[in-house]
Amino acid sequence: MESEHELVHDGLHQAGFDADDVELSPGELELEDRASLRRVAGLSTELADVTEVEYRRLRLERVVLVGVWTEGTAAQSEASLEELARLAETAGSEVLEGIVQRRNRPDPATYIGSGKVRELADIVVATGADTVICDGELSPGQLRQLEAKLRVKVIDRTALILDIFAQHARSREGKAQVELAQLQYLIPRLRGWGESLSRQAGGRAGGANGGVGLRGPGETKLETDRRRINKRVAKLRREIAAMDSIRTTKRGRRTANEIPSVAIVGYTNAGKSSLLNAITGAGVLVEDALFATLDPTTRRSVTPDGWPYTLTDTVGFVRHLPHQLVDAFRSTLDEAADADLLLHVVDGSAPAPEEQVGAVREVLMEIGQRRAEALPPELIVINKADAADEVSLARLRHLLPGALVVSARSGQGITELVEEIARRLPKPDVVVDVLVPYTRGELVARAHADGEVLGEEHTPEGTRLRARVRPDLAAALQAYVTDGSAV
Repeated sequence: MESEHELVHDGLHQAGFDADDVELSPGELELEDRASLRRVAGLSTELADVTEVEYRRLRLERVVLVGVWTEGTAAQSEASLEELARLAETAGSEVLEGIVQRRNRPDPATYIGSGKVRELADIVVATGADTVICDGELSPGQLRQLEAKLRVKVIDRTALILDIFAQHARSREGKAQVELAQLQYLIPRLRGWGESLSRQAGGRAGGANGGVGLRGPGETKLETDRRRINKRVAKLRREIAAMDSIRTTKRGRRTANEIPSVAIVGYTNAGKSSLLNAITGAGVLVEDALFATLDPTTRRSVTPDGWPYTLTDTVGFVRHLPHQLVDAFRSTLDEAADADLLLHVVDGSAPAPEEQVGAVREVLMEIGQRRAEALPPELIVINKADAADEVSLARLRHLLPGALVVSARSGQGITELVEEIARRLPKPDVVVDVLVPYTRGELVARAHADGEVLGEEHTPEGTRLRARVRPDLAAALQAYVTDGSAV
């Protein structure tokens, strides 16, 4: 059987390219791999000799969306359901229908009213749907009641987002974080199906299993599952803590070298990875899909005047981001909190970009409150200017004063953005006047590379240097200070 790489090269050859002259980057290979999984044309869904899991991979789930409109306008309620439809499609579903009920608050028993449940059951039967997705987080009781009345699988927005994260996680850390979030979500929603799961061992029937003293209600399957999940959660927390220490070490090394850092944050699919590629030429995976990036990518770049800094692409946010994910992705989100500057990317072509800005800032505030630290300064970047109309851009400029308008695809405004990043990054602030011997020429080279040389003179004793440098280099040059102090 041909490998995926060989299939890609065959496709290039059929398109008129010489496969030997074409080299795909890791990001492009990953993108090709994702696209190939969707090509299932010509496959019959009436298969009898496959498992349910294999069957679901070959067949899109047919879903009906349900929302409760409790506040805001009708347009906002519809926009929320449209976003849920995009999430469902990203997870691999075919959206058949969507209904919204106007209520002061969700019904505590069935999320929507009992009359609406009957109407929803009729829609499920008429459309042949096999899944119902609710635009909110359901309690365990609501989940049980809806499944009992609708007779199909019911999931909520949180479970849907967790499923998308599970599909897109690539790194070991990302997979562990997603699994932890899923298990934390699952624990209160474990369900047993009657007495068949209870391990009873009473009377003569229990004689062969232990006899006197060991009869009675044994541990139920539900209790066993809960105990095993709790053990797995504890193990995942230890693994993530170990991986977090590695990430902290790398971040500490950059901090020790006083290299400024910039974190790209924003709503999912706002174009953060495209912006990273446009600034640094990183070549990371770019796809028009929700949560295409889960594993943070850090790349080195330099300002127009030669100052080095790092740029980190982080996981995207979404309205009502599950708390389990915020907790599990703590180490990843700390990349943003530890940065010197936040590039907050906004999709200028989105229907309600100001609401996306509010959702992102809400998550950032939650991170700042948990760390009890002030967040880094924020620079708003309105992306996808090539796809947005002028009226929307003018409204966003008014709502977000000081924002820069760019297009990562066309390159519009990227030069101005890089210059603004350079102006906002912290600069070296320690001025030294030193006489460096010629045997320590590497210190002079570091002053030129990482600092600002104010004056330089070559003398018989060494290089007389006056420069503005960072604290770590100032400490290394302390032994060669000529006036006895560093100002």
